[in-house]
Amino acid sequence: MSLHPRLEPFLSRRGWRLHPHQEAMLAHAGERAVLLVAPTGAGKTLAGFLPSLIDLASGGREGLHTLYVSPLKALAADIRRNLLAPVEELGLPVRVEDRTGDTPQAARRRQRAEPPHILLTTPESLALLLSHEDAPHLFAGLQRVVVDEIHALAESKRGDQLFLLLSRLEALAPGFRRVGLSATVEDPEAMGRCLAPAPRDATIVRAPSGAEPDLSMMSRRPPPWAGGAALHAIPEVLDLVRAHRCTLVFHNTRAQAELFFHHLWMQNDEGLPIAIHHGSLAREQRQAVEAAMQRGELRAVVCTGTLDMGLDWGEVDLVIQMGAPKYVKRLVQRIGRANHRAGGRSRAVLVPAHRFEVIECVCAIEAAREGDLDGQTRGPGPLDVLCQHILIRACSGPFAADDLYAEVRTAGPYRDLPRADFDACLDFCATGGYALRAYDRWRRLVEHDGLWRLRDPRSARRIRMNLGTIEDKGTLKVRLRGSQAPLGEVEEYFASTLSPGDTFLIGGQIVRFESLREASVEVSRRRDREPRVPAFGGGKFPTSVALTRRILGLIEDRSAWVRLPRHTAEWLDLQARISRLPAWDRLLIETFPAEGRWHAALWGFAGWNAHQTLGLLLTRRMEAEGLDPLGFVATDHALLISGLRPVEAPARLLEPEGLRDGFEGWLAGNAVMKRTFRGVATIAGLIERQMPGLRRTGRQATFSSDILYDTLQRYDPGHLLLRVTREEAQRGLVDWGRIEEMLARVGPRIDHVRLTRVPPLAAPLLLERGRVPVEGRGRERLAEEAAARLLEEAGLDAL
Repeated sequence: MSLHPRLEPFLSRRGWRLHPHQEAMLAHAGERAVLLVAPTGAGKTLAGFLPSLIDLASGGREGLHTLYVSPLKALAADIRRNLLAPVEELGLPVRVEDRTGDTPQAARRRQRAEPPHILLTTPESLALLLSHEDAPHLFAGLQRVVVDEIHALAESKRGDQLFLLLSRLEALAPGFRRVGLSATVEDPEAMGRCLAPAPRDATIVRAPSGAEPDLSMMSRRPPPWAGGAALHAIPEVLDLVRAHRCTLVFHNTRAQAELFFHHLWMQNDEGLPIAIHHGSLAREQRQAVEAAMQRGELRAVVCTGTLDMGLDWGEVDLVIQMGAPKYVKRLVQRIGRANHRAGGRSRAVLVPAHRFEVIECVCAIEAAREGDLDGQTRGPGPLDVLCQHILIRACSGPFAADDLYAEVRTAGPYRDLPRADFDACLDFCATGGYALRAYDRWRRLVEHDGLWRLRDPRSARRIRMNLGTIEDKGTLKVRLRGSQAPLGEVEEYFASTLSPGDTFLIGGQIVRFESLREASVEVSRRRDREPRVPAFGGGKFPTSVALTRRILGLIEDRSAWVRLPRHTAEWLDLQARISRLPAWDRLLIETFPAEGRWHAALWGFAGWNAHQTLGLLLTRRMEAEGLDPLGFVATDHALLISGLRPVEAPARLLEPEGLRDGFEGWLAGNAVMKRTFRGVATIAGLIERQMPGLRRTGRQATFSSDILYDTLQRYDPGHLLLRVTREEAQRGLVDWGRIEEMLARVGPRIDHVRLTRVPPLAAPLLLERGRVPVEGRGRERLAEEAAARLLEEAGLDAL
């Protein structure tokens, strides 16, 4: 495919030329599925749209031609701005519009009746479009689907849903072309197979790596031994902000971003224009920050993953990653935000939050330079998402089960879906399952003449209101007293801990809690109090397995310590002389006394979630053996347990079969199962958060889901959603797979080092926050000893 005569002069006037991968995309424009792996800023998005612009440049076409799907609403809006530049300058007869949750209702109705040539949307909005009866008419002429940042979608249930939606589009517009765009795919072939309608249909186009990024680690002075906010680096961060046009300061969590921004602003004596941007802020505030960046008015933005992807702000010339990135892919994605233009060389500085993160940052930088991306293989497509898809299909009209099953199996994650699982999902959508089939509210489908359809067509509205796979954490809007405009939102759990007069941070402002009114947190502004930091979802990210292996490889290789700052190399050397160094294929456990307690440090390197779960299991076993555990603290790299008696035989506590039995028993009666069930049941459509004229609070939804969970456990323990819940809980919240992976790689090779003093690597663990107390005989003994001391002091011990 050659360039259209109207496009070639346009590129020449702007001094642009086609990159080799853009030429390759044009050459492969007629193929069923193409995955373009290109470095950020190398014009990959334009490459995805070039065939569409060429098709549409001559005019005469009506209806939807190209669908663009993005993981972020802001990214869709940004792409629209960038696409309109050549369209308007050349006077191309091409209508480009976006369709997201921010699109006004009137515009949504018009788009269904008179669709634009190019529609930019998200998976959730696409699901809504496909749920309507007019979907066959809307998508009949579809020629191309462009999925941007496909790696970000494929790592979650949003990707599973998107691939199912593509299978539906294939039935409505057979033979449409699929294009996937990404800068950070660790396994392009596997991603291509997911994208394509058949495994052999995928073509992989790899772009040259481009200019090597300028990566460094802030090492002017040693970071503190513990802590996660990296507040120690604020003076150096301000120096970097002064020296650059615009800097993005990335944090891994929203709470850390709020805290850092607050302290950064307090030290911003020059009044540099600095803003904050994260997903819990009001849409209006986020859009104002994005617009100010577009105009080049900001010197820095403290942000989270909301600015990770694709947004094209040419003024950004530096990225600062606060704390270790945990995943190399996340780091590479964020690096690309700086000098996001063709031929630009990205610059990024990593700031370790504490001493151990120095090692992790060094390893992440080396992996990024080598292009060694990490990733986690996802299993087969989840069945709760399939249940929602069946309901989406029913909303748009009757269907035959055999046809839908064949259609679903063209979606990559569901290619090997057993018919029995499909039938179980269909039965759930039709009856709610064995224990619930007597209740009308869950009998949503009915079969007539071999076709399945909605039992009550009016239920389509409620189904549409609850579409999507992003788990609702249960949040409340935060509003200034007397104002309807929200500042943002906080989790219901955090709001429930507030009393009138409490202050907290939101959007970089200190506000005072006044009342809870009409499902909103009503606040007033305050400037004179030390605030709390709200709890937000996604507060912990485990370090990837691939990056963990690099970390342990560096620790084991003394000759590689020259790559570390001197203070960190000396710390490791002291550890080696006093105790032992952790290793990939061995498990180091150190026991030692400190602060009047016995401690056991287990260096599992399995991630925070896994160590948290392991702490709960091991302290239960210790309690059973009379070791009187008092509590534990988990980090990404280690687990530290404290108690009143020393652990003499840790290998026995870690015996895999005993751990597995303890895990199954703990999980069955644990709140984590109910929390996981709530998310699964919401996605599958068993629980509705949104209803006409009413939005249930998270507390109400939790109450309903708990009742349902207990009912199914008692009367239908083999229920489809309970099976999905068990799988999800093990894989996600408790990360049992990482525990099993750790036990498998170390086998019987457990090094138990008994010490009489605190070992160097374990010392920072004693400073970590978030200690989990253990209620048991140990605390009873402490209470008894304290009572005995009081009696003795009062002279009553002899009575």
